Amino acid sequence: MSRRLIFSGRAVLLPASILVLAGAGTAWADPVAAEARLPANQYPLAPDPLPKRAQLREPFTPFFVTDWTLSLRGTYRRDGNGERYEAILAPEVSLKHQGNRANLNIDASGEVRQPIKDQISVSGLRLGIDGDYQLDQDTSLTGALGLTIDQPEAGDPGQPSSVASAPTSISGSGSLGVSRQLSRFNVGITGAINRTIYGQSTLTTGAVVDNGDQNIWGVDGELRVGYRVTPIIEVFAQAGVGRDMFDHASPTLLVKTDATSVSLEAGIKGQWGSVLEAEATAGVGLRRFDEASLGEVRSTLYDASVSYLPNSTLRLTGGFTTTVEPPGPDSSGTTRTEYAARGTIDYTINSWLAVNGLANWRTASFSGTANTERGFGLGAGAQYKVNRQTSVTADYAYDHSESTADGTEDSHTVSVGVTLKR
Repeated sequence: MSRRLIFSGRAVLLPASILVLAGAGTAWADPVAAEARLPANQYPLAPDPLPKRAQLREPFTPFFVTDWTLSLRGTYRRDGNGERYEAILAPEVSLKHQGNRANLNIDASGEVRQPIKDQISVSGLRLGIDGDYQLDQDTSLTGALGLTIDQPEAGDPGQPSSVASAPTSISGSGSLGVSRQLSRFNVGITGAINRTIYGQSTLTTGAVVDNGDQNIWGVDGELRVGYRVTPIIEVFAQAGVGRDMFDHASPTLLVKTDATSVSLEAGIKGQWGSVLEAEATAGVGLRRFDEASLGEVRSTLYDASVSYLPNSTLRLTGGFTTTVEPPGPDSSGTTRTEYAARGTIDYTINSWLAVNGLANWRTASFSGTANTERGFGLGAGAQYKVNRQTSVTADYAYDHSESTADGTEDSHTVSVGVTLKR
């Protein structure tokens, strides 16, 4: 009997000791942890969409990622003016900064030509700076600056046959824009200013033409409102206004051709991941001159672009653009209206060989005259990678043009070169 009592006492003592230890654990629990518990039917808040101040600091090590390429090409060209050989040196440098809020890109390039029977010349210098800054999760700023110096050759496509030495052009531009996301709507405003100066032209007759009357200031503004119908499709409308102001009066019209341009367009844009992106717009434009005798120019505006990347080895792009602008030096009329289409294909066969092709078409008319231009071009090329830093390139281009001023012209260009990169 006593044994049974002792056994029963142990059986009662064990659960009692467990309860005592549990109570002690409760008594020694962290009071802060207890207070941090959420009441019933309450859930933790979503994290702040904006990063904390420490996370907004821009990376400074390194601030810029630098890349550069240096290309040396030998070119053979045959057109209505005969045959031409030249060597072309083309360096390029890019600096890129990608931060938590700010992105900045700086690109510079140049082109130096050395014809076989002529002196060396710098045919182009380009500098571009663009970037964006995220003010908050819904508002961003964008800006860009550009400087271009071009010295085209007399036989280049688009140059009149009456020109022996084409004019040098210097162009500078700047733009600033702000965009805001409002639920499914997005609103953007952009302003831009540009300046272009032209040098003298030398004609085949030996006469020198001063193109100072084509020196121009341009100011443009655009308002864009978009609505995201689905996560993929967006519809939008945009309105623009621009002002062209020339330095001097036209020597042929004897008046300044200053003009104000307005445009109104509507479009649709779609993006299916990283595989397909397409955009199309249509609208109307009006360019009205300050001089009443010059009247106004009405135009229909079409623009479209598509980019298709089914895999990492193939890329297809296409586009259609409308350009309404002053005719430029060595041209006639008051306004040049051009419609142009372009398509490209890039295919990587393997890790060391890639090929590409392109096709383009264009047609242009000049208001105030009966002059017209039209033409098309075809091209193909290949790139062979010797190693990670060195590649050999070969390209062929054909261009056909017809104009009321210069008749029909055909040109063939073959170039072979080597490219070094960082």
